[in-house]
Amino acid sequence: MAGLLPAAISYLGKLIVDAVVFASQVNSNSNGVNIYHPLLYVGLEAIAVILLAGSQRGIIICQSLLRALLGQRVNVLILEKALTLDLRQFEDSEFYDKLTNARREASVRPLSLVNRTFGLVQSALSLFTYGILLINFSVWAVVVLILAAMPVFIAETKFAGEAFRLFSWRAPETRQQHYLESLLAREDFVTEIKLYQLGEMLLRRYRNLFDLLYEEDRDLTLRRGLWGYLLSLVSTGAFYVAYAWIVLETVLGKISLGDMTMYLTVFRQGQSTFSNALTSIGGMYEDNLYLSNLYDFLEEEVPKSWGKATIGLNSQDGIRFENVSFTYPGSSKPALRNISLHLKPREKLAIVGENGSGKTTLIKLLTRLYTPDSGRILLDGLDLQEWDADVLRRRIGVIFQNFVRYQFTVGENIGVGDVEHLESNTRWQTAAQKGMAQSFIDQLPQSFQTQLGRWFKGGQELSGGQWQKIALSRAFMRSQADILVLDEPTSAIDAQAEFEIFNHFRAITQNQMVLLISHRFSTVRMADKILVIENGEVIEQGTHEELLQSGGRYAKLFSLQAAGYQ
Repeated sequence: MAGLLPAAISYLGKLIVDAVVFASQVNSNSNGVNIYHPLLYVGLEAIAVILLAGSQRGIIICQSLLRALLGQRVNVLILEKALTLDLRQFEDSEFYDKLTNARREASVRPLSLVNRTFGLVQSALSLFTYGILLINFSVWAVVVLILAAMPVFIAETKFAGEAFRLFSWRAPETRQQHYLESLLAREDFVTEIKLYQLGEMLLRRYRNLFDLLYEEDRDLTLRRGLWGYLLSLVSTGAFYVAYAWIVLETVLGKISLGDMTMYLTVFRQGQSTFSNALTSIGGMYEDNLYLSNLYDFLEEEVPKSWGKATIGLNSQDGIRFENVSFTYPGSSKPALRNISLHLKPREKLAIVGENGSGKTTLIKLLTRLYTPDSGRILLDGLDLQEWDADVLRRRIGVIFQNFVRYQFTVGENIGVGDVEHLESNTRWQTAAQKGMAQSFIDQLPQSFQTQLGRWFKGGQELSGGQWQKIALSRAFMRSQADILVLDEPTSAIDAQAEFEIFNHFRAITQNQMVLLISHRFSTVRMADKILVIENGEVIEQGTHEELLQSGGRYAKLFSLQAAGYQ
């Protein structure tokens, strides 16, 4: 309707003018008044205008609803894709650039492409009807209409390509800007920012980045605007040539006054509509350039998980690492080299070593967040790669050193350890008791329903030690898990409380395999077996007493730490 009605309104305008001229001539000759036809046409034009306004309002309503639906749909596509990707990809800066480019225009460009597509159909309908009206005047008028709009279209398309290249190249700088914003505006950073007086320095970097990006944008915008203006003069000139031509034809009596009015309106609107159509085509080209980033991300290769096993070959074999080596993407130095170990069912293994020695990497390989470059890891006599990933991970309760502090309720913070029982109050309480968090949870305003963090209204902030107990409780949510992985689980807890926690752990994990990473030897000594890693290699392993007697690296580290308490 929005495409067809403008031409109809123009034609009715011609009929009104011609009817008025005719009626005035008849009335002057007959001394009567004949206003029936002019008023009929006025009424028809009013109806057409009302319908046009209704159709345009309908388009606005549809676009508004589509904006919400399509933006949500594309964002969900991006997030669904992110869930299928490997940890290796998230630690790749080039992948982050791809993700940033996809997300920056995700809620805008698809909607723009859809709107422009429908707008192009609307313009095509209008141009078809305008062409029918204009061709009665002259074929050359249609040719002039088309040619006059081409220069602006070509220029806009060229500048759209330049704008896209700028956009794509600047993904790292844009991510850096967002990172600086989060440093300046997030509550988990604000304490250190203020104490170290980093605010002005970070703000200065943020401004410098903006100035760099703005300079490029300004140059492109000025050139685009200048050329757009100069080339639009071609269209303006073409219109006035046609204007003079139509006026001349009217003066010579070749067309009526109504025809002149219609042709001028149609040529003006046709020129505008054709220009809009070309702009839509150029915009669709630009939108597709930006959407290519989204397509690239959505087509990112997903690691194929071919393992389907849900049960091992020998349930009494436990965990084995056989000559496992691994190097992080982009690094030349192996994180782990020829690691071999055996953890039997119900055994407790402690892993010690300096920061960066490869302890956490070993855990990431066990949980199949990464795949070894060489060697293999077996669970119950079966290679980890043959296990169904979901089944494997349900058998593991894990707390990483940098655990997530969710801005959820206390219960949900614990419940995320087993998403299938996220809302189970009974499971929360059992896990909290095992993680020794129940005592302070009972003192919170709403117990397990207390909102944690400061992001949302009524949120309570916990101490580092309390958060760590929440994370420990989270690891115990999986009641069926027979493997417990603890990566520095008590680094924020005092030595006495830590000693009590690990005595408690030994009692409640008698039937589980436990891998413990810790720098405190008072807790490490409780393990059945201790592994010492240095520069990605196992240099010692044995019980606490065996390692002390050997007088190696472990004995030296133990003596240094013990001396600190004397």
